[in-house]
Amino acid sequence: MRYALLYLLLLIGASFAHAQQPLYFPPLAGATWATTSPQSLGWCQPRLDSLLNFLGRKGTKSFIILKDGRVVVEQYYGTYTQDSVWYWASASKALTATLVGIAHQQGLVSLDDSVSRYLGRAWTSTTSAQERQITVRHLLTMTSGLDDTPPLPCDNETTDPACLLYLAPAGSRWAYHTGAYRRLLDVLAKASSLPINQYTSQKLTERIGMRGLWVNGVYYSRARDMARFGLLTLANGQWNSLPVLTDAAYRQQMLTPSQAFNQAYGYLWWLNGQTSYKLPGPQQTVLPGALIPSAPADLVAALGKNDQKIYVVPSLGLVVVRQGNSAGNPRLALSSFDTELWRYISALNCTATASTPPAAAPGWHLAPNPATGTTLVRWTTPPPAGSYLQLCTLLGQELRRVPASSATLSLQDVAPGLYIVGCFGPDGRSLGRQRLLVQ
Repeated sequence: MRYALLYLLLLIGASFAHAQQPLYFPPLAGATWATTSPQSLGWCQPRLDSLLNFLGRKGTKSFIILKDGRVVVEQYYGTYTQDSVWYWASASKALTATLVGIAHQQGLVSLDDSVSRYLGRAWTSTTSAQERQITVRHLLTMTSGLDDTPPLPCDNETTDPACLLYLAPAGSRWAYHTGAYRRLLDVLAKASSLPINQYTSQKLTERIGMRGLWVNGVYYSRARDMARFGLLTLANGQWNSLPVLTDAAYRQQMLTPSQAFNQAYGYLWWLNGQTSYKLPGPQQTVLPGALIPSAPADLVAALGKNDQKIYVVPSLGLVVVRQGNSAGNPRLALSSFDTELWRYISALNCTATASTPPAAAPGWHLAPNPATGTTLVRWTTPPPAGSYLQLCTLLGQELRRVPASSATLSLQDVAPGLYIVGCFGPDGRSLGRQRLLVQ
């Protein structure tokens, strides 16, 4: 019986192999980066070829997939090479959020401070009273209340005070406003008494071996630098044994819904797996469902104009990077390319079918997450009859098993910490996994 139990635990642990695999961190200098073969992950070469051909047709310049920090796929197109530099566009926002978190843990910036404390009066064209109400947190959450569609000659990206106009009280609406957001870079420079490139280098990029440069509010780097930043996020703000962003409360707020108006937006990061989302633009329409329905529910993303992408999937240990020109449906952040791309990625496993990628069906997420006492299972697509949910430690030890039809997962007597919740069909096939933080 003891050996049978040990064998069962080994089987369960194997099903969560990504959680057991220690993260690899590449050296800070040089081109050496450990690899993992696609075949070792059970990926089919013809399906990988289809993915790479699809990317080539879509104006891609670089594409990288990391598994637990190791390179699985690294592809460059045309004249673009490993040393070529490209812009991040609005994917730079996620980098800014991380820098604000570092400044916050240093005590240089308070999220509830008025932006005017750092930039002085008249950084906008609002009244003094209206301007004082705009905090650092409002800029992080895109809830400044400033007009995101100012009249010409202004536009959404303009930072000139004459173009930062009052529209609504701070905190009363979500609107994707790059001009307002970019003033966070000035806040960081003022708070640290350092130019933004110097602050970025000292507090972040030198620590993780990343090279890049801010130019007019946009970050530029190589594809591998984007991958390093994604790996830092996957590693919960640590690089190997070196802490970079250690404020756990800030990281949690950064990667969970930050306001009530757009559930798919954290602190300048896009969040998959929520029940609704808003897109950039003046419409203010709330759209039902997940941001990227073909992707894992716990995916978080740095999304930039013309399809600059950094995706991080904690439950699978994945970082995915794409640089290039518009993939055909240009938008400020999300585009149809995101869903198309994740259909290809989700079908890479040889046991997956193109029509039913394992990461996409059925759709489900946990709320609340983080949770205390209980968490609810929200289904966008009902699971097959006989499916079940399993709560495990990161080492694969089963703590709970309940029918998937149950709407509530009890966390009574579960110690605070990070856990894995997996859903399995009646045949034992995985229907997706998510991390759950118990407080």
